[in-house]
Amino acid sequence: MPKVSVLMPIYQTHPEYLKATIQSILNQTFKDFEFLILDDCPMNTREEVVKSFKDKRIKYSKNKKNMGITPSRNKLVKMAKGKYLAVMDHDDISLPKRFEKQVQFLDKHPEVGVVGCQYQIVPNGRKSRLPTTNEEIQMGLMQDCMILHPSSMIRANVLKKDPYKAEFSPSEDYALWCDLIGKTKFYNLPETLFHYHLHAANTSKTQSTKMQNTAKKIRTIARQKHPELWQKFQDTAPHILRMKLFGIIPLGKFEQLGKYKKGFLKYLPFITTKIKYKHS
Repeated sequence: MPKVSVLMPIYQTHPEYLKATIQSILNQTFKDFEFLILDDCPMNTREEVVKSFKDKRIKYSKNKKNMGITPSRNKLVKMAKGKYLAVMDHDDISLPKRFEKQVQFLDKHPEVGVVGCQYQIVPNGRKSRLPTTNEEIQMGLMQDCMILHPSSMIRANVLKKDPYKAEFSPSEDYALWCDLIGKTKFYNLPETLFHYHLHAANTSKTQSTKMQNTAKKIRTIARQKHPELWQKFQDTAPHILRMKLFGIIPLGKFEQLGKYKKGFLKYLPFITTKIKYKHS
């Protein structure tokens, strides 16, 4: 039985991206894994690309018909035999020590069910500054996704019990993290162990409006379900305060730390305020 199952759905992936992604998994310093690749485009598969790699850890399969990303992810979860499940997207890069570091952390911290890491965006080179501790991550989830999904490793007994929910696709990862609040703990390793490939074909680009609308629903549910976390987030999160006269004329924006207190502004109804949290 492998200790880690790598779960990667693919769909009409650019062959060069796919080759680089697969190679990044095979280059891991941690070797005890199975690599499950599920092709969700039966009419235009990437079988030739995948099978060009002669590695017995790769297990390639394809759906008989297109299922969509969330059902495909859940199918991979059911297929997995590992104790830990390493999520991977078909066009990103896992740096060589990603699995080694995440396995070591989960082995030492049985209370943690999800571990992510910092990442670098390709090609612009910008690096993430995600919160690391469980408390910070849970508070941050009240506003945004605080763990980059394809960089995460999840305990199999956690994900098999609470699988992805199709009704929240394509933000099923954000919904999953919010659903796991109180059921397990989270952590982000401080090291940069992942390269996130940003390009025009990303789901975040092609389905941006749907993702924004779905994320809004997820936030509303999370805040209603965990009011204490939402309150803590408001009390501590840095934010930018925008003020307008009669809701039209900008009066400026002010960076604040912690919760904004309306104070005397409540006596000035002709001045409107809008808060944008810097986590978003």
